[in-house]
Amino acid sequence: MISKTYTPQEIEAKWYQYWLDNKLFASKPNPDKEPYSIVIPPPNVTGVLHMGHMLNNTIQDVLIRKARMEGKEACWVPGTDHASIATEAKVVAMLKERGIEKKDITREEFLEYAHEWKDKYGGIILDQLKKLGASCDWDRTRFTMEPSLYEAVIDTFVRLYGKGQIYRGVRMVNWDPQGKTALSDEEVIEKDVQAKLFHIKYPVVGADGEFLTIATTRPETIMADTAICVNPNDERYVAYHGKSVEIPLLGRAIPVITDEYVAMDFGTGCLKVTPAHDLNDYELGLKHKLPVIDILDDAGFLNEKAVLYVGQDRFAARRNIVKDLEEAGFLVKVEEYKSIVKTSERTGAVIEPKLSLQWFLKMEDISKPALENVMNDNIKLYPSKFKNTYRSWMENVHDWCISRQLWWGQQIPAFYLQDGTVIVAKNKREALRKAQHELQLFALTEEDLTQDPDVLDTWFSSWLWPISVFDGIENPENEDIKYYYPTNDLVTGPDILFFWVARMIIAGYEWREELPFRNVYLTGIVRDKQGRKMSKSLGNSPDPLDLIAQYGADGVRSGLLFSAPAGNDLLFDDKLCEQGRNFCNKVWNAFRLVKGWEIADAEQPAGNVLAIKWFNSKISQVVLEVQDHFSKFRISDALLSIYNLIWDDFCGQYLEIIKPAFGSPIDQATYDATIGIFEKLMALAHPYMPFITEEIWQAIAERQEGESICRAAYPVAGEIDTQVLADFEILFGIVSKVRETRNTKQISPKTGLPLAIKTEDVARYKQLESIIVKLANTFAIEYVSSNVENAISFVLKADEFFISLEGELDVEAELANATKELEYNLGFKKSVEAKLSNERFVNNAKPDVVEKERQKLADAESKIKALEETIARLKAM
Repeated sequence: MISKTYTPQEIEAKWYQYWLDNKLFASKPNPDKEPYSIVIPPPNVTGVLHMGHMLNNTIQDVLIRKARMEGKEACWVPGTDHASIATEAKVVAMLKERGIEKKDITREEFLEYAHEWKDKYGGIILDQLKKLGASCDWDRTRFTMEPSLYEAVIDTFVRLYGKGQIYRGVRMVNWDPQGKTALSDEEVIEKDVQAKLFHIKYPVVGADGEFLTIATTRPETIMADTAICVNPNDERYVAYHGKSVEIPLLGRAIPVITDEYVAMDFGTGCLKVTPAHDLNDYELGLKHKLPVIDILDDAGFLNEKAVLYVGQDRFAARRNIVKDLEEAGFLVKVEEYKSIVKTSERTGAVIEPKLSLQWFLKMEDISKPALENVMNDNIKLYPSKFKNTYRSWMENVHDWCISRQLWWGQQIPAFYLQDGTVIVAKNKREALRKAQHELQLFALTEEDLTQDPDVLDTWFSSWLWPISVFDGIENPENEDIKYYYPTNDLVTGPDILFFWVARMIIAGYEWREELPFRNVYLTGIVRDKQGRKMSKSLGNSPDPLDLIAQYGADGVRSGLLFSAPAGNDLLFDDKLCEQGRNFCNKVWNAFRLVKGWEIADAEQPAGNVLAIKWFNSKISQVVLEVQDHFSKFRISDALLSIYNLIWDDFCGQYLEIIKPAFGSPIDQATYDATIGIFEKLMALAHPYMPFITEEIWQAIAERQEGESICRAAYPVAGEIDTQVLADFEILFGIVSKVRETRNTKQISPKTGLPLAIKTEDVARYKQLESIIVKLANTFAIEYVSSNVENAISFVLKADEFFISLEGELDVEAELANATKELEYNLGFKKSVEAKLSNERFVNNAKPDVVEKERQKLADAESKIKALEETIARLKAM
């Protein structure tokens, strides 16, 4: 017994467990099958499901389910990323709640707490993905800090160091004072802000009453100034070349230097040079051999080198120094100023440029294959517009700062002797062996070696992900890596195109001398109806699990993909999910209707035979459309083709044609064909709506335990009868026009209408008569050779149709409608003629495209002729 309503909560839990119990998502290398593999963009262990995850993972699931049904050995590898900064922050917060400070415990104790936190919370997001229907091979779940993946990262560091690609040096880095760690450029978010530009006077040494005025947004750093720089061509300051000025409040003298780097038309033309706290100033300082004074500690507080405001937070110091500068007469003015502030992606803290001893990976040479193979489309980006962004990044790549001042992560495998000698090795035992045998330091013990306390950047592990999840670093010839790698498709957001995608490509060519994936599908950002990015802080992001509870997973999945073109943002509205739920209900009610029919051993009506032939051609046509959309990663377009096929063509047309009269049975042949069609439709829709399609597929026929639509064959296009498709296009046009007439004239649907057809192809309409009568409720069809008087008429293709209304005809209205339609067709004809008169189009377009245009012209000419006759007839009335 099929329930009256579709209840997704019960059905989803039942079938997901069934899929797991029967290992339907499991994959292993099979030489008899084509592999298809996807690696999940590993969500942070700190994460919970948000709308971006919903979109991204739904698309991945659609791709993997379709590949599985196409007979490929489909493998979707799940996993999580340890997320150094974010997770460490969570653990520190947890410890504070317990009254424990990180500084009071050892590294080993901290890592025990971190693993405790990860074990408790780290799998939440993966469990939530199961609610969505994600068909990952869960037995393959990986974690970037699990032992084998940890070792892969360490091996990578050692290997690259051995090749001279990794080095240690003092550089200006992005410093997160809250996370107390360096960040790469890609972990920095730039924000437009309304800042203040402070104009400050510096007294000229030996010239009473003379000042040089600088403009700065960071007055708290003036104590770190080591020069004032002016452009040598700036006539205003020629007299001050080689002189000195005093830092206000501090009184320390600094030189006035010249460099063409300074823009004469910005600010005052005088630049304060603070090498410790600005990248450009640092470069300028190196050029002019200026001292470096770092006045900020790791937490962003002023240290003893500042002399003033020691111990104050940088922003508190800013407020205080502005007040003191004003009181002392050094503050000239304050201007509002549009500026860009760099913030930490993870903590949100304002970044400090900071000189720091860090580890770096040289990027110039190692990046070249990754640039070349995207530009030549060996690896394709969808949409391709992102190639320009990618090229811009890769052509201007900087060395990658790969060290982080944290404890949670892969600890850098560098070991120091007391004299500062560095030994890079996989572990302390290996480092000792190197010291003893390569440096001839035979008396050394492991106690003489100190490992670098820093860990590696999170991305330094996730850039290996497509290789390391198949253990391809530690065992490069194992069965999995040889079968599943390169993977097929990557689905991710454009915001990590360089962070992650480019680096995975670099790693692929560095480690295996080949690409890591063939296609990169870049999703858009999920935004609210107002176009704002969804976020917790704005309170505009719904809980995905609440949406699933309300609309069902299939409703949410299809709702998200109704409007999610690659690379373009999705304006999310609950109505999309409502539309998805309504689609599920439509499918369910159609299935109940069909399964509720009584079946009889009766002769199959000719109209049903024709309808089945039409719909099978329609399915084949849509299957080809869908495959074309998938080949171009138009995932949403493919869904809309399936949606229209089921909602409009199947439910709206086909079922209406073959539906038996109320209380009457349906013949066995039509019923069997309809059930077969339903099975095909469910297979076609399954990647998008896995739960309801499984429920219906299982109810269509008795299945063996372990059988599932997950592994049923995906529909392939059969024979397409173009004539029957064209016939039914006219059929539905007739029905639409008759119904339109009823609505206009307010005639009851129960009232039969006479229909006359003026055509040279009577046979075409004879075969369609029974369907026309049934759908349009025409009580008779007459074939005429001349126009019918006092009738409403309409034209389809080259044929004219008449509905007699016995005196109810509004001649003026009909004449206006016909004239309007004629004008449209004359314009259409003109546009087609222009296209066909274009030699470039005719010579370069595909022959079938040109032929379609010629057919359009012929149809328009026939229609114009018929409309002109109609207008002449109406004018004569």
